[in-house]
Amino acid sequence: MQRFVFDTYALFEIIAGNPNYAKYLESGIIINEFIFAELCYKLIRENVENANFYIDKYKDFIMEVNAEIIKKAMKFRVDNKKKKMSGADCIGYIMAQEFGIKFLTGDKEFEKMNNVEFVK
Repeated sequence: MQRFVFDTYALFEIIAGNPNYAKYLESGIIINEFIFAELCYKLIRENVENANFYIDKYKDFIMEVNAEIIKKAMKFRVDNKKKKMSGADCIGYIMAQEFGIKFLTGDKEFEKMNNVEFVK
């Protein structure tokens, strides 16, 4: 089974039923606490029906990140500050690199980057 670090964009597209993400439903999902926090915020802010169902579902895919990943991610964010990437996305991207897997996203800031599975 192929595994990806999913960002909030990818999770929201799956929840919304975007058919372009259907094939990733069988993938190994990895998220971190920061992506989970963004997901919770967006589900609650947008008053998504069954928000608690999705929160409960995706909490089981959280993998803790260590301080070194966070440090590398914040350097990456500073180095790419013109792209205005979220901290959670930078942590997810570096996490994927550290694990030797791809970062699944549809965020345009990551479209041409290495180690990214870009899906709209």
